[in-house]
Amino acid sequence: MYNRQVSSRLRQEFWTTFGRYMGPVPSAGGTEVNWINYHTGVRNLFFRMNADSNEASIAITLEHRDIAVQRLYFEKLVQLKNMLHVELQEEWTWKLHDEYNNRIISRIYTTLPGASILNKEYWPDVISFLKPRIIALDRFWEDAKHGFEELM
Repeated sequence: MYNRQVSSRLRQEFWTTFGRYMGPVPSAGGTEVNWINYHTGVRNLFFRMNADSNEASIAITLEHRDIAVQRLYFEKLVQLKNMLHVELQEEWTWKLHDEYNNRIISRIYTTLPGASILNKEYWPDVISFLKPRIIALDRFWEDAKHGFEELM
């Protein structure tokens, strides 16, 4: 197993590599975007990518502390589910009020089990998993974000 310093360095190196790989890709709106730290423009609604020693994941997370507001945002996403799945070309897991890292959040996500970013041999698999999904989320969000203006 790797010590903490080596693990941290590999994680940082992976995300730097992914960022460089995604850098030339414009957003659906044609602008430059920080793919790793994607800003939706809606408070407490995030696109999260994660990769660790066991799996990679990508998610839409609703992290508002007020679970009633979380529910409103989640219901809005449910209304847009068909549009989301057309862009993603796959079904994701939908969880309303899920306990995650000792907090209650709602999330829509998918995972790539068994892919460790601590092993560089898995990096092409993880990048191939994350890249098309974050681009699809961006295409979806280009149209969907307007439906959230009324909730803000």
